[in-house]
Amino acid sequence: MTYCVGLCLKDGLVFLSDTRTNAGVDQIGTFRKMTLFQKNHDRFFTLLSAGNLAITQAVKEILLQGQLIGGKNLWNVENSHDAAVVVGDAIKQVYEREYQSLKKAGLDFNCNLIFGGQVKGEHPRLFNIYSAGNFIEATPETCYFQIGESKYGKPILDRVLNFDTPLNLATKCALISMDSTLNSNISVGLPLDLLVYEKNSLKASKLVTMDESNPYFQMIHQLWGEKLRAAFNSIAEPSWSGAQKSHSISLPAKKMGAVPIIHSPKKVLAKTAVKPPQKPLKKPSLAIKKVAAKAKA
Repeated sequence: MTYCVGLCLKDGLVFLSDTRTNAGVDQIGTFRKMTLFQKNHDRFFTLLSAGNLAITQAVKEILLQGQLIGGKNLWNVENSHDAAVVVGDAIKQVYEREYQSLKKAGLDFNCNLIFGGQVKGEHPRLFNIYSAGNFIEATPETCYFQIGESKYGKPILDRVLNFDTPLNLATKCALISMDSTLNSNISVGLPLDLLVYEKNSLKASKLVTMDESNPYFQMIHQLWGEKLRAAFNSIAEPSWSGAQKSHSISLPAKKMGAVPIIHSPKKVLAKTAVKPPQKPLKKPSLAIKKVAAKAKA
C-alpha cells in the first residue's frame, strides 16, 4: 500500500509520499513513489504514484524516455493540462500492452497518480489521474488530492487546509496527515519524500527525504500525539442527568423520536396432553372382608 498527497495552493504546490510498497511479516519493500521532471527553467513537473508497482514503473519509464504520444511528450507540451493528457495516454499505452496478461493472472489494472507542476507563463496546476487515463484538476475549492491509504490523513487536511494556506503551514499539515497514517497503517512507512514547490521557481528548491532521525518529523510525531490527548482530555464528558445543560446528552432529537425498545415476549408453556388423575381405589370395608372370608370357607 502507499500514501501520497498533493496540495495546490495560492503560493505553490506541496507533494509528500511514503516509500513502502509491501508490509508482510518477513518482507518490506521500499520504492520511491515521487518522480521529478525539469527542463531548463521552462517547466517543472512532479509525479506521485500508487497502485501496481510494475504498472506505475512502466508509465514512468515512458514519460522519462520522452516517447512521443500523438506528437507530444512532457518536454514539448504547451501547458500543464496537455502534460496531464500525455500522462493519461502513457497509462493507456501500458493498459493496451499489459491488460490481457493481467486478466489471465487474475490481477486488476491498478494505477492512480497525482501529477502537478508548472509551465512557464501559467500558474501551478495539480491533477489526479486514474487507471483509465482520465483525470480531474484541483480547484481553489478542492485544493488537494490523496491516493493510496487516504482515510487516516484526511481529517486534518479538511479541518486546516484551504487555497490561501501558506506553504509552510501546508507543509506541516501534510506531515501531520502522513504521521496519522503511519500511526494507523503498517502498509505505509518511512522514509518520506517531501517537495515544496514555490510558484514560478520552476525548480526543486525545497526537496528532502525524511526518515525517523529527521528532527522536525520526530517533533511532529511526538507533539501531535501529545496535543491530541490533551485536547481530548480537555473536552467535558457527557452529562446523563442533565445537571449541566451545555453537556447534556440525554435531550431528545428534534427530527426523530426515541429509539423504540422492544420487550421480549412472555414465555408460553407448550401445551401437552395431560391425563386426568385417577381416583385411588378405596380399601374394602370390614363387612365385605367377613363376607369374603365366609365364601372361602
